[in-house]
Amino acid sequence: MTDWARRRERYLRDPLPIRLGGLAATLGRISSLARHDISNAALETMFEESLYFVEWTAADAEPEVAAALVDIQLMIGLWRRAWPEAQHGKAQRTLLSVQARKWSDQVLDYSGLLDA
Repeated sequence: MTDWARRRERYLRDPLPIRLGGLAATLGRISSLARHDISNAALETMFEESLYFVEWTAADAEPEVAAALVDIQLMIGLWRRAWPEAQHGKAQRTLLSVQARKWSDQVLDYSGLLDA
């Protein structure tokens, strides 16, 4: 079993709100990492993790939430592909940071964890 397969198995044990909270946390880390001139490898891991988290979560979400998650997944995929070049520009890092924070807040809202 691969590392991602083990992580998937563990991730899917949690109820949907907790999984959405985990995705929101990963997106928050992307936001934080993007603001700094950091190792590409660290951000690449967060991109990959968030793509998997969306894949593993969207099928269990309400249709409107699933559609929003897929949109986020698409944009993360585009950022991931562009990041090797985009990471060198402060404006691009700032743009990703702001966008990832927005996604994080949106997903956290979907989770309902702050409503309790």
